[in-house]
Amino acid sequence: MTLQDKLPASRLLIGIVAVLLAMTAIVISSTVIALDSLADAREQSIDQIAPTERRAKDLNRSLLDQETGLRGFVLTGEQSFLMPYLDGQTAAKQAADDVRGLVGGLDGRVDRIASLAQQWRTEYADPTISRVRAAGPGLEPAGDTDRGRRLFEQVRVEVNALQADIGGLGVTARDELNHTAGVVLWLVIGMGVLLVAVIGGLSLLLYRLLIGPLAELAEQVRQVASGDFEHEIDVHGPRETVMLGEDVNAMRRRIVQELATLDAASAELQRSNSELEQFAYVASHDLQEPLRKVASFCQLLQRRYGGKLDDRADQYIEFAVDGAKRMQGLINDLLAFSRVGRITRERTMVDLGEIVRHLVDSFSERIEETNAHIVAENLPSVRGEATLLSAMFQNLISNALKFRGSTDPIVNIEAERDGDMWKFSVHDNGIGIEPEYADRIFVIFQRLHPKDAYPGTGIGLAMCRKIVEYHGGTIWLKTDVDAGTTFEFTLPVAEEDLASESAEEDLVEVSR
Repeated sequence: MTLQDKLPASRLLIGIVAVLLAMTAIVISSTVIALDSLADAREQSIDQIAPTERRAKDLNRSLLDQETGLRGFVLTGEQSFLMPYLDGQTAAKQAADDVRGLVGGLDGRVDRIASLAQQWRTEYADPTISRVRAAGPGLEPAGDTDRGRRLFEQVRVEVNALQADIGGLGVTARDELNHTAGVVLWLVIGMGVLLVAVIGGLSLLLYRLLIGPLAELAEQVRQVASGDFEHEIDVHGPRETVMLGEDVNAMRRRIVQELATLDAASAELQRSNSELEQFAYVASHDLQEPLRKVASFCQLLQRRYGGKLDDRADQYIEFAVDGAKRMQGLINDLLAFSRVGRITRERTMVDLGEIVRHLVDSFSERIEETNAHIVAENLPSVRGEATLLSAMFQNLISNALKFRGSTDPIVNIEAERDGDMWKFSVHDNGIGIEPEYADRIFVIFQRLHPKDAYPGTGIGLAMCRKIVEYHGGTIWLKTDVDAGTTFEFTLPVAEEDLASESAEEDLVEVSR
């Protein structure tokens, strides 16, 4: 399958989301329909059947009240006994209307009850009331009594049948309610199981189509990142994942090409370094030998013929001697500068305080001559090459004594801890350096003063910078000082000191 034939990840995600949304819509719709059916069944049971049962009982009671009131009037003749009879008619009519409104006529049963009740009143109750009013209370004829009892018994039978019908409706409604509740329960359970299955299936599909290929790509990229640049990345999956793999492959091929170029450049650099070492050897032996000879013979000319020739000849000889000496010093400084970082020695723990004390002793003559005062207290020990670190402090102290002001020189050398680094400061009260020259002074052969005013080759601070960076630190000129010159530089704290401090912290933590 070509790259164009592969589905993009966006379409896969859209399809998965669409399926989830469809399933969610189906679940919600089915649940709503089931709950609506449950609500209808509950409404029928609570809001229709139960009130109908109460109104059917009211209908039965109102009919009994009519029969009881009539019997009392027949026996006593008192008008008050007719009140239940009259009120019962109104209540019976209202109860019958309510039953019709709630559940309908129930196959005409409510109408039959009303018709039979009306027949009982017309054929028996009303004539009996008229007779009692005309003849007074007393026992009614046995035939009339039997007829009235038969007519009312028909009404009673229909009322009982009505209550039985309503009870059947209640049983049916409750069965329907229970059935609907069960359907809702099983529907919810089924939808939940189906939703879990769909989500699980879609998750597995998502893993196989998206997450799996991405994880495989990440594993192969880590393999390349670990240094196996020859490993060809081959991934499957959506279009974006394959394109990303191809991009990583293109980057890997470029890295391989760059590495090949770097190898060639490294070989060329090694050859150049070899030639530089050869040049350094020639400069230190072959070049210095004739230079020493020139200087020696110039000095012999100066001693033997000094004052015997004219003043200009003496001046020429002096220029030649001075030039030879400066050339010899320049060659020596260049050799020392080229050896930093190229000719390495074993790094040991170096007591910087001891190094400064030795340098002060070596500068004792100049210190006494200039009445200088050098203060260096509590300098730490660091891991490095003692010769190089000594050369660095020698250059800084020598510059402080060389570029002194009108007052006696004072040099302060301090050190303070700054995390995993030592921060050193070398401050003097000399003529100072303008801030705009802060970077220029560390470039080889860059001088701020003519050689006649201040002798030197212009390599000292460049040497300091190379030594500090070789030891993993940084050196700079502090520009926000009121007077004099302040150089600051950093050197890493020795690993032994860091391990010791960590052990002490662990011990303190345990003791707590």
